[in-house]
Amino acid sequence: MRTLLSFLLLALASAVAAISTSGNRLLVVLDDVADKANYSKFFADLEEREFKITYETPKSDSLTLFSLGERTYDHVLFLPVRTKGLGPNLTPKTLHDFVNAKGNILLALSANTTTPTSLIALLSELDITLPTDRNSLVVDHFNYDITSATDKHDVLLLPPPKPTRAGIKDFFSEGAGTKLIAFPRGVGAVLGNGQLLNPILRAPRTAYSYNPKEQVEAVNGDDLFAAGQQLSLVSTMQARNNARVTVVGSAEMLQDKWFDASVTKLDGQPVVQTFNREFAKRVSGWTFQEIGVLKVNWVEHHLEEEGAPNDSNPEMYRVKNNVSYTISLSEFAWDHWIGFNVPEHDEIQLEFSMLSPFHRLNLKEESHRLAAVHYHTVFTTPDQHGIFNFMVNYKRPFLSHIEEKNTVPVRHMAHNEWPRSYVISGAWPWIAGLGSTVVGFLGFVALWMYSAPVDAGKKVTVKKTQ
Repeated sequence: MRTLLSFLLLALASAVAAISTSGNRLLVVLDDVADKANYSKFFADLEEREFKITYETPKSDSLTLFSLGERTYDHVLFLPVRTKGLGPNLTPKTLHDFVNAKGNILLALSANTTTPTSLIALLSELDITLPTDRNSLVVDHFNYDITSATDKHDVLLLPPPKPTRAGIKDFFSEGAGTKLIAFPRGVGAVLGNGQLLNPILRAPRTAYSYNPKEQVEAVNGDDLFAAGQQLSLVSTMQARNNARVTVVGSAEMLQDKWFDASVTKLDGQPVVQTFNREFAKRVSGWTFQEIGVLKVNWVEHHLEEEGAPNDSNPEMYRVKNNVSYTISLSEFAWDHWIGFNVPEHDEIQLEFSMLSPFHRLNLKEESHRLAAVHYHTVFTTPDQHGIFNFMVNYKRPFLSHIEEKNTVPVRHMAHNEWPRSYVISGAWPWIAGLGSTVVGFLGFVALWMYSAPVDAGKKVTVKKTQ
């Protein structure tokens, strides 16, 4: 009954179009509302995906992220502004509270404008470091567009990113073909060692961060902010509550002139189209939780023994019970839910633990429904009573975190549940020893009781010998 009901609910959910799992209210903060004309294609793509966009300047009196303790927007997009501050409504604490309230932030930087102090403070708290020089940009003398950056080499041409670790979803490069990403006049960031940080697009090994206004003939390696793959051009942070923050080092790459533009990497190479429009769609889609979102539909565990009641999710188990565990997972893909397939060379695991795991088992795919995949395993509860947890803790880059815990007590065996001693072969020597002791005692008693006593009236003569 549970399976049928969940199937009907998932089918209904997949039939209803939804733009984002966290809402479609988008706030765009920019220096001047007229500047949105430079990003008309980018905003048109967002509106086509049914986002309700509100444009505000940083110092607008009507700008607020919270009202009566609730978010007024689901997502915030920051474009470059020329002011160092963002006003009292966009303080670092307000932005931090917005992320804690599961709001998503997409931040686009520029080497031509100063990053506001509120955003620097927020990124610093997330362990994302920006260059201290306000005019620093990323240059590369080997991977640049020879048409638009002949002298300065500040328009980088990069291949779309590819997964480098098991479990990473290939959201950002699928279908790119021979296209290149144009990264014009952007800023590179350095990421800390936090497990919640992940780079989407790294700089090539020949790139470095450079301040062109210093007018030096040679760049001293000791004075460099960062170089090579230390520089993250597009960075992400997914919080523990699955709120997402993305930093795009070049806001110009989102402008109309770089969407589907023609670029040439080196002399003699063919002219190719940029992948910026599709890349911007996928980066914004991931940030606004249109892709890479996982959910648990239901969890079921029950006894897997002959004659046992087929009750779902019982309140208690016994030691050495055979238990079946099943979890149903779905993934959101732009406007509908689909079944989540674990990537190749990766596993989703179940832990049956008390203070530490007693079992850590790989879950195998049991069945594939219209909008869900069921993963299943069977195991035997340990010979230890106590309070145990069914725990599925699945955390992978660019996928929302799954942390599903179900607590059940495991009792010891009752007196009438132990097997008889004669059934246990290891007890046979002890049973034989007990039986021989009883037989010997009874034989001794019988011999004592039926032995004739000595006649008391008869004198016994004892002959003395010398």
